[in-house]
Amino acid sequence: MNRTPIALFVYNRPIHTMRTVEALQKNHGACDSILYIYSDGPRDSADEEEVSVVRSYIKGITGFAEVIIAEREQNWGLARSLTSGIDNVLDAHESIIVLEDDLVTSPYFLQFMGDALKYYEHEEQVVAVHGYTFPLGISFPETFFLRHTGCWGWGTWKRGWDLFEPDGLKLLRQLQELKLIQKFDVNGAYPFTKMLEEQVQGKIDSWAIRWHASTFLKNKLNLYPGISLVKNIGHDGSGAHCCKSTFYDVILMDTMINISSIPVCENRCVVDSLETYFRRGHSGILQYWIWKLFGKSTAE
Repeated sequence: MNRTPIALFVYNRPIHTMRTVEALQKNHGACDSILYIYSDGPRDSADEEEVSVVRSYIKGITGFAEVIIAEREQNWGLARSLTSGIDNVLDAHESIIVLEDDLVTSPYFLQFMGDALKYYEHEEQVVAVHGYTFPLGISFPETFFLRHTGCWGWGTWKRGWDLFEPDGLKLLRQLQELKLIQKFDVNGAYPFTKMLEEQVQGKIDSWAIRWHASTFLKNKLNLYPGISLVKNIGHDGSGAHCCKSTFYDVILMDTMINISSIPVCENRCVVDSLETYFRRGHSGILQYWIWKLFGKSTAE
């Protein structure tokens, strides 16, 4: 039975939000879970109607042990809204599962997250559990560890979130001083450092790059499932932080994933495959600059 609270962050995409919630309602353990929903305020008058539609919808959500809604009067932006929401939930609970409004989950997502968060609760080396796994085209073990974090359907503990450093400049300097830039960028295959630099410069407002850098600098590990339990449906051009793409598409796992004892160390085979994945075709760097040219940001 899963009792880890879920924090869902929504904004102005009612159809995406409905699909996210409907998939979550079908999860094993949903009826035993508390669902916190954080609704950000509209940026401008153009967003008011869609934000209102989303808020009307979330007020009617059922299928969970409890639904607690927080509506922001002003627009906080995803980074501030999300970090503040996580802080609030972890003030009352020891662990949390985090979702945004464009993530469709497998019916076994909550079970996997809850089981893994319980299993590794006291393993200090493990900082988070993730539901999304990149489509690398390799044969994965049932679960594995990476040093890199993700942001599409994940969970952590209070002890993990305590490592979050909001000062991007401090993180950037530490990466430079410790000569970790190349490794942080997956051997130069993905521009994580560039994203952190742009966060420092105020060009993007990303919580995810700071969370990634915070845990990476502490040499912490993240648990992933061998087959993805999360699909991002936001790469249809509708989001504020991404453009249309099929690069990250996955087929969701339709059976339960067992949590068992594995070596608490990074899986080098997966790391090498991740580098190849970022380099080929729509490589991380190429995709990053395409998004920049189209006026999009890779933040969040």
